[in-house]
Formats: sequence, C-alpha cells, structure tokens
Amino acid sequence: MASSDPFDDIINLEEKFYSDGHKAGVADGARAGRIEGRSFGIEKGYEKFVEAGRLYGKAVVWANRLPQAAAVYTSTLEPQQHLSTLGGGGGGGGGGGGARLEKNVLTLHALVEPETLSTENSDEAVNDFDDRVKRAQGKARVVERQVGEEGVKKDGSKGVEGEKAASPSTPAPAAGTSVQF
Repeated sequence: MASSDPFDDIINLEEKFYSDGHKAGVADGARAGRIEGRSFGIEKGYEKFVEAGRLYGKAVVWANRLPQAAAVYTSTLEPQQHLSTLGGGGGGGGGGGGARLEKNVLTLHALVEPETLSTENSDEAVNDFDDRVKRAQGKARVVERQVGEEGVKKDGSKGVEGEKAASPSTPAPAAGTSVQF
C-alpha cells in the first residue's frame, strides 16, 4: 500500500539528494584514489630503478677500471691513462685493495644487474628489490672509500665530507661589533 500523503516524496527529497551525492562522491573518490595511487607507484618505481641504474653504472665503470680489466688494453694506453685504473698508481688516493676491491665491485654489479632485478609488483619481489638496492648502496659506499672517491649524493651535491669544505662560511663578527640584518 502506497503512502497516502502526497508530500512524502517532497519531504524525503533532501535525504534522496544526500544519498545520491554520497554515492557519487564515494565512486569519484575511489576512482581518484586509484589514479593517484597508480601515479605515486609509477613515480616511486621510477626513482628506485633510477637509483639501481646509477649504481649499476658505477659498478660497470669501476669494473672496467680494475687493474685486471685495464691489463688487456695495456698496449694501447698511454702512460698517463694507466693512473686512471682503480688501485693502480696513486690516481685515486685510496690505495686500491686488490682482491677485496674486485670482490666488492663484482658483488655490487651482481646486486644491481638489470637482468636479475624483478619488475613484478608482488610484495616479495618489491621487498627483494629494495633489499638488493639497499645492499648495493652500502657496497658502493665501501668501494668509494676503497678507491678514494668522494661521495656524491643523488642530487649531484657532495657528500657529508664535501659539504663542510664546499659550503660558504660566514666569518664571525669581531668582538665588540654589532651585526645588522
């Protein structure tokens, strides 16, 4: 039996609009959340792979500068070029490390080799990727210390040691003088 009051629809009109608006808002919010989550995920994934690529590039350069790799090209290199090999002749300041340096460079290379990094979007694959990149960052710091390279941050600025030396310092005012800003 239908309602006998003809004004029931008008009285419940506000509730109907509220309900319709809520449903539309939930649908829009879910859609916007998926879009935002996807773009955030792509951004973070890109940053992670850029870091892995940066470390891989360093590993390749260091591996090619190892004395054993340079020995193959000895006949074609000039004497000054011999100094650019890792651990070979005082160019790096770290003194080398021989087998340990080679082991660290090879380990770094193996950790960030692109063919072995998973691009799956599962929790296990993401955790494995993050763990490997973190371990590779540690190995890169070890190799940097071994070869005497100053650490450079991802943004291109110098590391902690370089910040102190490179930052402009303002001399302290002489005693008894006032400073105005």
